[in-house]
Amino acid sequence: MSKSVARLGIGGPVGSGKTALLECLVPMLTRQNIEVAVVTNDLLTTEDADRLKRKGFLPESKIIGVETGSCPHTAIREDPTMNLLAVKDLELLYPQLDLIFIESGGDNLASTFSYDLVDSYIFVIDVGAGDDIPRKNGPGFVQADLVVINKIDLAPYVGADLDLIRQQAPEHRRGKPIFYTNCKTGNGLERVRDFILETVLFREIVGNTN
Repeated sequence: MSKSVARLGIGGPVGSGKTALLECLVPMLTRQNIEVAVVTNDLLTTEDADRLKRKGFLPESKIIGVETGSCPHTAIREDPTMNLLAVKDLELLYPQLDLIFIESGGDNLASTFSYDLVDSYIFVIDVGAGDDIPRKNGPGFVQADLVVINKIDLAPYVGADLDLIRQQAPEHRRGKPIFYTNCKTGNGLERVRDFILETVLFREIVGNTN
């Protein structure tokens, strides 16, 4: 299946903040006149899609929930057929789309996307999972085009050393970008948005894009 609309994967463990990140990024991008749609993955429900629909920032028809019925990484890597069909439906319904987000179901640090499905992908982890996550060298964390380390505000409450994460994460990412975010306050989200504009959509960032 040939690609026509830019596709960006959002992966990461359960509870890392993938859907919360989308809730922040979609309005930021639409304010830049970027036409966006979303495909979410859950095992046996459309919970994440329903959550995004309740936000009301996109027409409901621009949000498709895929029930994978299997290990989450299977539907984004080994056999992405269901996701490819959802993408095709969105492309046919909205030919003017600039970007389709494909959110994986919550998975582990080994979760990666097939590049037959996406052009690039973001891997989301959260500080609440511990400051040892970068040292575990999970393929999702190491190989992703961008890593977002989320919930940085939680560090003092869960005994995580944010300074240690900032020191060790770049060593394992080998120069690939890492951004630190707090979806509640908006801290760091502009950098994620600009990464999407520049690296995924090849748009020039001019002046203040808030």
